Amino acid sequence: MNLTQRDQAIIWHPYTQMQTAAPPLPIVRGEGALLYDEAGNTYIDAISSWWVNLHGHCHPHITQKITEQLNRLDHVIFAGFTHEPAVALAENLLQILPANQAKVFYSDNGSTAVEVALKMAMQYWQNLGQTKYKIIAFRDSYHGDTFGAMSVSSRSAFTQPFQQYLFDVLFIDVPVTGREAETVAQLKLLTEQEDIAAFIFEPLVLGTAGMVMYSPDILNQLMQICKEHQILTIADEVMTGFGRTGRNFACEYLSKQPDMVCLSKGLTGGVMALGVTTCAQAIFEAFLSTETNKTFFHGHSYTANPIACTAGIASYELLVQPQTQQNMQRIAAQHQQFKEKLNGHPSIKNIRQTGTILALEFNMGTTSYFNQIRNRLYNFALQHQVLLRPLGNIIYIFPPYCITEEQLNIVYGVIEKMSALLTENTDSAS
Repeated sequence: MNLTQRDQAIIWHPYTQMQTAAPPLPIVRGEGALLYDEAGNTYIDAISSWWVNLHGHCHPHITQKITEQLNRLDHVIFAGFTHEPAVALAENLLQILPANQAKVFYSDNGSTAVEVALKMAMQYWQNLGQTKYKIIAFRDSYHGDTFGAMSVSSRSAFTQPFQQYLFDVLFIDVPVTGREAETVAQLKLLTEQEDIAAFIFEPLVLGTAGMVMYSPDILNQLMQICKEHQILTIADEVMTGFGRTGRNFACEYLSKQPDMVCLSKGLTGGVMALGVTTCAQAIFEAFLSTETNKTFFHGHSYTANPIACTAGIASYELLVQPQTQQNMQRIAAQHQQFKEKLNGHPSIKNIRQTGTILALEFNMGTTSYFNQIRNRLYNFALQHQVLLRPLGNIIYIFPPYCITEEQLNIVYGVIEKMSALLTENTDSAS
C-alpha cells in the first residue's frame, strides 16, 4: 500500500468529513515555501501550513539548533525545575511584546494559550475578592477548539454539538469599517454590568471568520472603555503574531496595551507545538500569596519542552534579522500591487489586506465557511500546484516569509485564473 492508502486505513483527519473527503495528499518533504509529494510534484505552501510556518519548511538554522538541543536535554518537568531554552525564549519574547508584559506562562498550542488566559482572568478577580466572571468577545471570532476557547468563539456548526456545555459569553459585533459606532455602543452597554472579567479579541484580523479586518483606532477605543471599567483585555495573537500584520505583533499598531497576550502558531516557526500566555505584572502579583488556594493550578506534561523552546529561540533569531523584516515588507508591497490590479474585478466582492495577509472574497453566493465553492477553489489551486485553503468563498494568501517574488506571482496567477473562470461561469449562467 502507498502512504495515502495506509493513512485511509487508520487515520481520522481534522476538520474533515471522512466519508466524502478526497484522499489525503502524501507529502514526503518540505523545503522553503515548497512541499513535495510521493510522486515528486511540488506545491507552493501559500498558507504556511495552517498559518504556522514563518521561515520556510526545514529551515537549516532551526533544524540545527533543535538537533544540538536534542543531544543536551530532551525534556524535564517544569514544576520546580527550569532550563536555558525556556528562560531564553521568554527573555526574547518580552523584548518585542508590548512593554507592560512581564511574565510568560507556557502551554502546548493556541487553544491552551487561550484557556490559560481565560482562567488567569477569572481567577485574578477571585483572588482580589471580586465576583467577576463574564467574558466579552467578538461575534464571528475563533479562539480554539477546547471548551473555554470554544465558549469565547462564534457560536456555529463547529460548536453546536457542545452548546449546552459552553459558558455564556457576551458578544459584540466586529467593528468593521462603517460599523464602528455600533460596536462601541454595544460595549458601553455591556460595561454597565459589574461582573465582567475580560474582553478577548483577535487584534486587527479575525482569521477563521474570513480574514475580517478592522482598524487599530477602533480597537484602541474599545480597550480604553475596558480599562475605564476595570475589564481585563486579552489579545489573541496566535494567528497575527510574529510579523503577519506587517509588524512583529498586531498590538504594535495600538497605543493601548493588553493585559494578556496569547501566542502559538508561528512561535516556533511552524516546527514544534508550543503555546505561550504572557501577562502584566499586576496579573501575576494577584496570584502571590501564602494562601495555597490562590495558586494558578494549571499545567501540561510538556510545558516548556526544551526542544520546542529551542525552536522558538531559533525562529525568533530569524524573525528579527533585517532580511526577514525586509521580506515581510516585500510581501506586503507585492500584495498591495496585486490588490490594486484586482480591484473592481467582476468576480470579486471584496479584497482586503493587512501586512502579509491578503484575502479575496468571491462574488459567489453567501459568505460562509460552508459555501460549496470552497472545494472547487481548493482543488483548482492544487491542480495548479498551489496550496490554498479557502474559507468558503474567501481565498487568502498567508505565505512564509521566504517565499520568492516569482513564487508569489505564481500564486497570484492561479487566483487570476480562478477569477476568470468564475466570471465565465457567472456569464454563462446569466
